Amino acid sequence: MPKHMPTYTGTLRSHTLALPQCVSECGGIRIFGRRIKSLAFSTDVAIVKNINADAIIAVYPFTPQPVISQAIINVSDVPVFVGVGGGITTGARAVRLAIQAEHQGAYGVVLNAPTDNAIIRQIKEEVDIPVIITVVSERTDIRARIDAGADFLNVSGAARTPEIVAHIRNQFPEVPIIATGGPTEESVLKTIRAGANAITYTPPSTGELFARIMDKYRDTL
Repeated sequence: MPKHMPTYTGTLRSHTLALPQCVSECGGIRIFGRRIKSLAFSTDVAIVKNINADAIIAVYPFTPQPVISQAIINVSDVPVFVGVGGGITTGARAVRLAIQAEHQGAYGVVLNAPTDNAIIRQIKEEVDIPVIITVVSERTDIRARIDAGADFLNVSGAARTPEIVAHIRNQFPEVPIIATGGPTEESVLKTIRAGANAITYTPPSTGELFARIMDKYRDTL
């Protein structure tokens, strides 16, 4: 018999962002007692506060700044995984950023694909939160990443993400994989069935959401 789940949304919060329902088919990853199936890819604090994802992945195309991660952690009602560099920002600076992210309350640190394995080792020696390495290609030496201390893989291969996930899962049946799900339920399900434990979802921007609302307002006037 299907389980009945009573639901309450209220009036003011009925417009919050909801992830595709199919994300619930993930097995999830349990971190510090929390089961995480979905992560919202956003640094917009308004989005962070108004989305039903299990966690936030705060990675952005600038040098990581602790003031940004602290703002997101303070606003978020769910765990936050913080980007600490690994591409342009690397070496001792990335290590220090990882240490500070842990002190701020981050649930994990995310490193970019170019990160050297030596940096992964150094960070893993310093922090007690998960170290997550981004993977963008099947050519990545996953064994070397794991041996260096990476706890999870963050697969971000655009349209090829399901194929990359399947390739990794075939070789490493137990490695925890977070992966981008794409824009549709079909693409999300394809990534889950390829072997992803958790899905990263990119929500619409506040600009896009405002455009939709303004269109409705115009239609009523």
